[in-house]
Order: sequence, then C-alpha cells, then structure tokens
Amino acid sequence: MNARLPETSTTPERIAALRAAMTAAGVDAALVPSADPHLSEYLPRRWQGREWLSGFTGSVGTLVVTKDFAGVWVDSRYWVQAENQLAGTGIELMKMTAGQQSAPHISWLAQNVPAGGTVAVDGAVLGVASARALADALDARDVTLRTDLDLLDAVWSGRPSLPVEPVYEHVAPHADAQRPGKLAQVRAAMAELGAQYHFISTLDDLAWLFNLRGADVNYNPVFVAHALVGPDEATLFVADGKVSTELAQSLARDNVRVVPYAQAAGALGALPAGSALLVDPRRVTFGMLQAVPAAVKLVESLNPSTTLKSRKTAVEAQHVRATMEQDGAALAEFFAWFEAALGRETITELTIDEKLTAARARRPGYVSLSFGTIAGFNANGAMPHYRATPESHSVIEGDGLLLIDSGGQYLDGTTDITRVVPVGTPSAEQKRDFTLVLKGMMALSRAQFPRGIRSPMLDAIARAPIWEAGADYGHGTGHGVGYFLNVHEGPQVISHYAPAEPWTAMEEGMITSNEPGIYRPGKWGVRIENLLLNQSAGQTEFGEFLKFETLTLCPIDTRCIDLALLREDERAWLNAYHQTVRERVSPHVSGEALAWLDKRTQPI
Repeated sequence: MNARLPETSTTPERIAALRAAMTAAGVDAALVPSADPHLSEYLPRRWQGREWLSGFTGSVGTLVVTKDFAGVWVDSRYWVQAENQLAGTGIELMKMTAGQQSAPHISWLAQNVPAGGTVAVDGAVLGVASARALADALDARDVTLRTDLDLLDAVWSGRPSLPVEPVYEHVAPHADAQRPGKLAQVRAAMAELGAQYHFISTLDDLAWLFNLRGADVNYNPVFVAHALVGPDEATLFVADGKVSTELAQSLARDNVRVVPYAQAAGALGALPAGSALLVDPRRVTFGMLQAVPAAVKLVESLNPSTTLKSRKTAVEAQHVRATMEQDGAALAEFFAWFEAALGRETITELTIDEKLTAARARRPGYVSLSFGTIAGFNANGAMPHYRATPESHSVIEGDGLLLIDSGGQYLDGTTDITRVVPVGTPSAEQKRDFTLVLKGMMALSRAQFPRGIRSPMLDAIARAPIWEAGADYGHGTGHGVGYFLNVHEGPQVISHYAPAEPWTAMEEGMITSNEPGIYRPGKWGVRIENLLLNQSAGQTEFGEFLKFETLTLCPIDTRCIDLALLREDERAWLNAYHQTVRERVSPHVSGEALAWLDKRTQPI
C-alpha cells in the first residue's frame, strides 16, 4: 500500500500517514526539526517537512509525533500564529518560555517514550550538537535513537527536489576581498587549530568564502552546497547544472573543483588516515559526519569563515552606507504614498507589502527582499513574526499603530528596518510604549563598550528603560546581518537568552540589528529597529573600546512619542539622527517623497 499523500491532503491525514510509517518502521516517536542538511534558518522547500506535516508556517519550530500525541514546540514570537494554524489539527501547541532550555522537546521525549522504545529523526538534518544532547537524554532512559530514517519520503508525495537555480559570482566593485585571499585566511585558521581539512555546510559561509551567490533559499542569496577545504585545493559539492562552464573555469583558476552534490559524504570517507578535519558541531549534521573515518581526528571549533565574514571591511562598510541611502529613499517614497493615501483609498497589510517592495525594486542594485515583509496593524503587530496572507489580513483604518518590519537585498548590502507609524490618533498608552521602546533603542545606539565584550551582555542596555517600566519582550535585541547575505548571521547576538560564548565577542566591522519592543497581545505591538556598525572608539589605559554607528536612514515617527518621557540628551540624539537622515537621503528623492522626508525629520 502506498501511504504517500498528495498536496491536497489535510494535516490530520498527513499525521496519520506519518504514524503508519512509524509503525511499519518500529518507531515510537518521530522528531521533525526545522532544518536541512545545512542547518539553515530559511529552508528550501524540499526540507520544509515540519511545515508540510503540521501546517504551522513559522520559520522556527520542532514537531514531535507519537502514536497518541503530536506537538509543535515554538517560542513566544509564534505562540499566537501557531495557536491559530494548529487549531483543529489535533497537534498541540507546546510553548517555549523565556529562559527555558533551548530544546525542551528533548526532555519531553526522554520522559514520555517508554524504556526500550525508539525515537527516529533524519540524521541528514540533525545538527551534531543536537544529536549529542538527544542521544545523551535518551540513553539515560534506555531509549534508542535512530538517525537512518527519512520518514518524510515515505509519506510526502511530490516532495520537491533540490533547487536548480544557477550560481553566480559576486564580483568587484561589490565584492571587496577576492577568493584566494579568503581561502588563505581560512587555511591560516585551520593551521592554528592543527587541521589539514575543513568541511563547511552552512550556505552563507560558502557564499562568502567563494564569492558566489545564488537563489536557492527565499530572501537569502545563497545556494545549496557543501565544501571541503584542503591544504592546496578546495572542493565545492553542488548539484549538476548549477555552475556554468565559465564559472567552473574561474573557480579552477583558484584551485577550487566543482563536483556533484551527492559526493560530499564520499569525499569525507576518503580523507587520509591520521589527518585532522575541522568542523563546527553547530553547523554540520550528524548524518554527514558519520561518513568520516575513525582514523581521522575531528577538530571542533567555530567555522573561521563565520567570524571573518562578520567583520565587514572598510570598503564593504562604505558600500552598505550607500545602500542605506537608497533603502532610505525607497522608504521615503513609500511613506509619502502611505500618508497621502490613508483614508482616501483602501489599504490593507498586503498593500503595504506590495507598495514597499515596489519602492525598493526601483532602487539601483536591488535584488530581492531580505525576508518576508511584516506589516501588522494593532493586534497583528503584537505578533513579532506575523505575516499577512490573502486569507487573513487587516484593513488599515480607524485608530492605532501600524508596525512594518522589512528589508532588502542589494548587491552592496542587506537591510533590515522596523518602524511603527500612527493611524488616526494613537492613545496615551500606545505613545508610552512607543517612547519606552525608543529610549531602549537609543540607549543601545549610544553605548560604548570594551572591544571583545560578549555581545549577549549588551542586551540589558536596551532593556533597562523598558524593565524600569515593568515591561519586557520575549525575543533578542539584535542579530548579526550579512553583506548581501543572510539577514540573520552570527557569531554575535545581542540577547540575554543566548549564552555568552567566547565567539560572540564584539569586533570592529560587525553589523548588528538593534530592535527592542513591547507587545500587548490582542492590542498592539511596538518595535523600532536600526542596523548598527561596530566602530573603534579609541584606546584608553583600560584597553580598546568600540561604539556604534547607526547605518539605517529613515525617520522615527515623532507623532508616536510622549515627549514628557524623553530627557534632553535623548531629544538631542533623535534630532541629530533626523538631521543625518535628511542630509543623506534627500539627494535621492524628490517631489512628495522629499516633502515627506523634510516634514518627518523636523527637530522636536
């Protein structure tokens, strides 16, 4: 009997089919993470199994299915969305709370799968660090972990194949450092760690290292591949037909071979005995490492490219500044249209996405959005990762707050910005929340700190004004941002929920978001976000210090501010920021957009 289901099947039918496949394989519980063989945040369609099975479309979540239970674990950003999308499916929403361990589903499995039972998860999409934690918890309860099954293949009819979009070079003047120099930097780091070989699976690391880009993942200009870097040669494992003959020749000149994607495991298996292989256990899968011979020593450390690509060069930083001016001009055009159209034509959350995307697309160097636009009016804005759909969206009318979180991919940089604007008359409570968030955002923007401080430790600076008012928010304050790469990258992260590991140290050239918030479920949400660049603040007898340069160029709507809550130094900072925005964006706009820009950057 063929249990594979078509796309027209329902969520309960898909879960039932998965349970049948589990029974046939002798499995008591199936674990379906939000992951692919590259441990990507945003997944090619082939590996969106958790979404296909459960119907929950958030970018992060873990599905566990047993014979009498199904649940999806999500954090607070997705609670409302998951509750709505899981309703009536028989799948429970399992809420992960702030400060909770990062993988509570592991504890649940250890406690609920009977001794002697079996848990199955596809090892090809299971990170090494996660596999170890899972195995340790299950072994202690005499539960077997199987990583050799891909149960999705047994039930998902028409499962998408590997992406086929072509790979292309990111060239000068947009790309500053050249491929041979980057490979030399990585090899130097390998040598320091005593490794002759280095295996890389993360797609943004590969795109940076080889100065290549692609379109295999929505919003991220990356391509599906693995790489093995040796002492003198590097091998890029990528699907046939994605690399042109001309590009292959260009890579060959830099001693980079292109071979079929499926040969990656075989190449690992052929590593010479006695050699050492550098891997990042957080960025490579358990299934892939099973191919490494026992006679090869594993050296575990952060991918050198992760740190190197986070530190933008002076030339890249200058390109990003120019991109921010163009992105700011697109936003000025959009907001000029929005304010003129409000109350005169029907505007929905979907209209916001359409008009803002069109404004960015008119700008030079634009490639795509950097993530799906979040446009949430009133209660929808209280869901940090809300996404309007044709089936469920709001009309922008009446009184309240409209939150817009959006960004673009340009050949010279990646943008990410959140602004909240008033619709009608905002209430005193809404103004208070907005002003508290603004105070937190400004506090972090103005911070000076020792070079090398672990980035999670900066989180409290942004939260302090919000905590003082008895409020908080359930997400991090900042994430790293790539250079025409992923809008979320490491190693830095400004979040007290994240461990302050050595590799999270703040270094010059890093670009990080600054986005505190306050969310009132069922009412409204406020988040204000700029991107910041780490710059040298000089050296004192106490060591080197860094400060932030604000990169994002778009007015912060002063109509939402309770001016009584701002100190004079905060007003001065905001006025100076608006003057900078006006001076740098105005040469790129005219007419109504220029008039809007001038009006919204007047001093308070």
